[in-house]
Amino acid sequence: MRPINPYLVLNGNAEEAIKFYAEALGGTIHGIIKFGDNPFPGMPEEVKDRVMHAHLTFGDSALMFSDTYPGQEYTIGNQVTVTLQVDSVAEAERLYAALAEGAQKIEMPLQKTDWSPAYASLTDKFGIPWQLNTNAEH
Repeated sequence: MRPINPYLVLNGNAEEAIKFYAEALGGTIHGIIKFGDNPFPGMPEEVKDRVMHAHLTFGDSALMFSDTYPGQEYTIGNQVTVTLQVDSVAEAERLYAALAEGAQKIEMPLQKTDWSPAYASLTDKFGIPWQLNTNAEH
């Protein structure tokens, strides 16, 4: 398993935060994907310019970012998730099965996405939000 990365969820100002932290921490932005870059059916117009995913590195550390989606609750305290970067779909499946047991909420079941062969988002039985992201092709 790779290092654990904090994932910061903001309420419409993620792009501003990414640029601020890149400057402040001397980091490198590795892409900013907007919701409008990969439109989902029925996507509201007001969400298209919000950040769906962004990645910032500085030294050996990384931060990831996104904005909330309309209707997604934004409460100070739930804007940080723990992201596990894994190297295989099998490892993602194992971790997902363990974390999903008794989960309070499954935001996105483990599935293939445009950026990952196995991605999931859930809130475990203790109320901790997690994301699993697989870097492997298979």
